[in-house]
Amino acid sequence: MAPLPEREAVGTLLRHVLELLDGDVAKVYAELDLADYRPRYSPVVRALLASGPVPIRDLARAVGVTHSAASQTVAQMNRAGLVDLTPGTDARQRLVGLTPKAHDLLPVITAEWSATTAAMRTLDTELSIPLVDLLTEITTALTRRPFRQRIADAGLPTPPSPHPRDHDDLA
Repeated sequence: MAPLPEREAVGTLLRHVLELLDGDVAKVYAELDLADYRPRYSPVVRALLASGPVPIRDLARAVGVTHSAASQTVAQMNRAGLVDLTPGTDARQRLVGLTPKAHDLLPVITAEWSATTAAMRTLDTELSIPLVDLLTEITTALTRRPFRQRIADAGLPTPPSPHPRDHDDLA
């Protein structure tokens, strides 16, 4: 097992936790003969099952990711034959919908999602606070007061302002 990142490297530690979780879910997919399926696809599949075909912008909002992240995931899913892209109401809009292949995989995907959810509940019993509660609390705190502001408040020196004489040549 790789050593843990140092405690102060919070971003590295968060990525490490995500790699541990997603890496093992990806192993489950491979064992289920779904080697082309990625953990990031399940929230998209679930959102499309709930809403039917939607524009990428709406899908991003439903899944809770940026438009760019949703677009990248949709492109990967399209290459894997899991989603189709069709023209929307205007030329700029593309609707994302599940393909018959994705619908055929739903029993396996649904069973994996249920097992993963149950496994997460067992992990939560080993933690001082359920992971989803902690992540929600962090998100709320950072929405209320962004990390950039916290860095500035911690005493990061502000960049020097241009010296007034630096602009004399522009007059």
